[in-house]
Amino acid sequence: MLDYNKIKNKNFIIAGPCSAESEELCIEVAEFCKNICKLHGFEYIFKASFDKANRTSIKSYRGPGLEKGIQIFKKVKKVTPYICTDVHLPEQCDKVSEVVDIIQIPAFLARQTDLLVAASKTQKILNIKKPQFVSHDKMKFILNKCIESGNKKVIFTERGSMYGSNDLVVDFRNIHEMKKLNIPIVIDSTHSCQKMLPGGTTAGNREYAPYFAKAGFIFGCTGVFAEVHPEPSQGLSDSSNMIDFEMFENMIIDLRKIIDADLC
Repeated sequence: MLDYNKIKNKNFIIAGPCSAESEELCIEVAEFCKNICKLHGFEYIFKASFDKANRTSIKSYRGPGLEKGIQIFKKVKKVTPYICTDVHLPEQCDKVSEVVDIIQIPAFLARQTDLLVAASKTQKILNIKKPQFVSHDKMKFILNKCIESGNKKVIFTERGSMYGSNDLVVDFRNIHEMKKLNIPIVIDSTHSCQKMLPGGTTAGNREYAPYFAKAGFIFGCTGVFAEVHPEPSQGLSDSSNMIDFEMFENMIIDLRKIIDADLC
């Protein structure tokens, strides 16, 4: 079991493919990311989704589903011990808590009280994505829902805010302000690259991901979230935002330099 105090006091990386497309893919990504993180002194947590329930189009790929996803996570645990995945319904929380160490609440669902209560009651660490439509000063109310439900083991992840007409922008002041809640703050380096298109899909520009990660650490993040795929363009979900193995490794090397230079 992942110790919350361990990640409060040590820099960590949450990384994996957007969707748990296959057992083989998940194991390949987990092995690579684990080795790179260990080499450079970061705690590693594997992350993938068993269901992408918040896709723009009903025709978009969603993932292997809950039961198959759990079986994949059990295999990944033999490679690397810590797993994170997101839930979309209260009834999924108990089931995923049997295998995962961190339950992630998607940004669009972070104000859903029933979901937060159910996730909190599992006593797992919760990674809550800051909604694109919520300001940093309102996040304390989301935290209070978890605490009042009996769970103080909470992480907040910054992933950008919506401004104007479908324009996603990262306001790094959010990180500094949310740090005042005395919980770990993560920068989502890849979802922050998204671009909202007028059609039924999202696009993005992955080249910004390392810059978001480095800026996040300078502003006080404890961890980085990144979607990683050996061939991002072939990914079945978020193909425009995921980074490949080389980009991931270079990003981790740069983060280590920032920490060693005491810039964060």
